[in-house]
Amino acid sequence: MGDLLIRDIDVIDGTGGERFRADVVVEGGRIAEIAAPGTVAGADRILDEGENLVLAPGFIDMHAHSDLHLLTDPGHFPKLSQGITTEVIGQDGLSYAPIDEAALAIVRRQIAGWNGNPADFDFSWRTVAQYLDRLDAAGITPNAAYLVPQGTLRLMVVGTEKRAATPAEIQHMRLILRQALAEGAVGMSSGLTYTPGMYADTSELAALCEVVAEFGGFYAPHTRSYGAGALDAYAEMIDLSRRTGCALHLTHATMNFGENRGRAPEFLAMIDAALADGCDISLDTYPYLPGSTTLSALLPSWAMSGGPDAALARLADPEARARIIQDVNINGSDGCHGVTVEWETIQISGVANRELAEFVGRTIAEIAAEQSRPPVEVFFDLLTRDQLATTILQHVGHEENVRAIMRHPRHMGGSDALLVGDRPHPRAWGTFPRYLGHYTRELGVLTLEDCVHHLTGRPAQRLRLRDRGLIRPGYAADLVLFDPATVIDTATFDQPKQQAHGIPYVLVNGEFALDAGKPTGIRAGRALRMDAALGETRAPGLAAGRRYCPSPPERRFDDRRRRH
Repeated sequence: MGDLLIRDIDVIDGTGGERFRADVVVEGGRIAEIAAPGTVAGADRILDEGENLVLAPGFIDMHAHSDLHLLTDPGHFPKLSQGITTEVIGQDGLSYAPIDEAALAIVRRQIAGWNGNPADFDFSWRTVAQYLDRLDAAGITPNAAYLVPQGTLRLMVVGTEKRAATPAEIQHMRLILRQALAEGAVGMSSGLTYTPGMYADTSELAALCEVVAEFGGFYAPHTRSYGAGALDAYAEMIDLSRRTGCALHLTHATMNFGENRGRAPEFLAMIDAALADGCDISLDTYPYLPGSTTLSALLPSWAMSGGPDAALARLADPEARARIIQDVNINGSDGCHGVTVEWETIQISGVANRELAEFVGRTIAEIAAEQSRPPVEVFFDLLTRDQLATTILQHVGHEENVRAIMRHPRHMGGSDALLVGDRPHPRAWGTFPRYLGHYTRELGVLTLEDCVHHLTGRPAQRLRLRDRGLIRPGYAADLVLFDPATVIDTATFDQPKQQAHGIPYVLVNGEFALDAGKPTGIRAGRALRMDAALGETRAPGLAAGRRYCPSPPERRFDDRRRRH
């Protein structure tokens, strides 16, 4: 008798192979048995809904901004309700570990638009190990893997200035990075349009990537441009991978802005050439057109040099304001990917100052027209009154690029979801059901088996999760049951906080986190830590299962299999 029997269910196992019919037994947090349908006698609980549902591995969000949300809102319903059982946090080069007192004060303010900045929250950890321990001690709903934020490293060692790091400073950053990786981080992230990480030159990044490669981790850069210089920015990162031997994961790998309409094939050809040369490259995207970030990210990098207080002082200085106007309206701001800001595409999604709540959901251009002011003056006003904490949607995507990149064999799913704000991007609630429903069932961009592979087995390989991401005996029971005929995102840009349809059950480490569409409150997630010596990422202390098999033999239930 197992803890759970999922009886006579279509299994999509995460490999990309055909679905098959089986009984699946869960015991002790792991998949105990996969048997021919109807052959398992019973269990403590039996789910017998195989006529409508399919069973898949839990989804892995390769780009999450839940670094604080996991602790401040531990139910984590926006992600849980999508079937997400593992998230990769510490993204875009800015997060909270490793950290020191001075850097923490700056980071909390700089990414308040990503994560909030609760005044009474306990930020007492300082190392990656301490942060991961906090996640385990608090109890989290999904599992979480962590990337070392390169911008935070630079903040700790170099500071907020726009200058090259000295050789001694680079060695100091390498030392901190090495400790963080030894404590379980799975790699390193960068935000190369965000200060201060964007001030690092390629040689500085290479020195850090060499350390990441030593540990078998991967580098996940938000590149220097997704606009006018997108292809050059991707080329820099691919060359970095070639030079250092570091695995490369291109996060939210879009080709946005008017300059890049229809140019996804050029980007993918660059990746294919590098793969042919032996580079280890993967990428993730979200299945939407608009992006999301902070309003302050549109500022030119020189305007952010010195940190938030220096930036706010420049916003009050007439000469600095004139320079900023020149960059955002005429020259193209490096913070806006080298293009001029199109104010009609910039929609306010969240504010920290509640006096500004009336502007949420409206574009800068709309607000400016109503107030009979230039849009850039509205921009300055919001940044100042909200102390740089405003979040935005940026409506600059192209559907043909989204679909082309989605089809690539190294593609994975990543929500890039900001969970704060009154009207966040709907990807915070809808990314994974949108892949399954809109792009797979409705548009046929992917087959269902291939889509599940993009969202499970493939990212598990990138993360070196040797016992997750597939449905195999001995694997951790991170599982999702969904209805392929009805699964769909319901979150919209007008009403983004809407639960998806068609995902009634989610298990994390064998425990029901979502049961009949309702959260159970059980927080069985774990901090997943890379062990370089073993070459895998795992949850220490979780009962061991069978060892990972890269090419497992096919299970044969052909006489009972029902194909669809």
